[in-house]
Amino acid sequence: MDEYNRFVDWDKMDVTVQSQDIKELTCTEFQELKQLARQGYWAKNHSLRAKVYHRLISNIPCRTVTPDANVYRDIVVKIVGKRSSSSLPLPEFVDDSLVPTYCLNAEGIGAVRKIILCIANQFPDISFCPALPSVIALLLHYSKDEAECFEQVCRILACNDPSKRLIDQTFLAFESSCMTFGDLVNKYCQAAHKLMVAVSEDVLEVYSDWQRWLFGELPMVYIARVFDVFLVEGYKVLYRVALAILKFFHKVRAGQPMESDSVQRDIRAFVRDIAKSVSPERLLEKAFAIRLFSRKEIQLLQMANEKALQQKGITVKQKR
Repeated sequence: MDEYNRFVDWDKMDVTVQSQDIKELTCTEFQELKQLARQGYWAKNHSLRAKVYHRLISNIPCRTVTPDANVYRDIVVKIVGKRSSSSLPLPEFVDDSLVPTYCLNAEGIGAVRKIILCIANQFPDISFCPALPSVIALLLHYSKDEAECFEQVCRILACNDPSKRLIDQTFLAFESSCMTFGDLVNKYCQAAHKLMVAVSEDVLEVYSDWQRWLFGELPMVYIARVFDVFLVEGYKVLYRVALAILKFFHKVRAGQPMESDSVQRDIRAFVRDIAKSVSPERLLEKAFAIRLFSRKEIQLLQMANEKALQQKGITVKQKR
């Protein structure tokens, strides 16, 4: 297929959507790039998407000392040793039960675990990062080898532009994002919010799944389309897509009886099987049709939620 196919199980991929017509991307203007990302311009060509991802990720402003591919080659043998990669225990900051395989082959599935361990070694400050396995599994599709994937993920984690929030790496950041998502649902999805309040004992617990819907339950084709836009536009896109998911869930499930203890499971199942009701294009259309707060306003909301959590003393995940 191309040089970026080492970790892909092509039998599980829908190759009918692949097109060989589009070979390169020449635009550099942000607005044009934004339009192309939203339209899925590079989604139809595997190697073009890989090249675009490399370009977008290499432009992320990072800390001076950001681990690169050579660091990975130096440390991976020491960290993994002779252990089988499929049985490697994962660090506590990710959810071991939620490591998506995204049409990866056996080598790719093992590589996800190896890369997570090497990132844990290089980023001791990460204390909670449930999105990480999904991001690694997705980027392996567009990497020539493990070291290259490691370097790309490190750049996303080491982004030091305060206006460009990418992936939550602490429980405080994650939990405040869940509260912010709840605030956004309350404002932009009032019908869905009323339903959630009516059927769930703890509505925040339902909303605290919002990143799991994206980086865990959403099928590969969908999360890749979300990621295309995320790399261009940043974190706000994730809120948009999660709000759109909730709107579609409400539309499909409104009027059907729901149990309070199953609403969380119901949404997860809906997202896993989203292809039955909504195409990736339709999901993104809905997401961008929401007239959302500005990035600045969302940032302020997030900071206020973080402050409220700190005042309550909630900064680390409590053991259940």
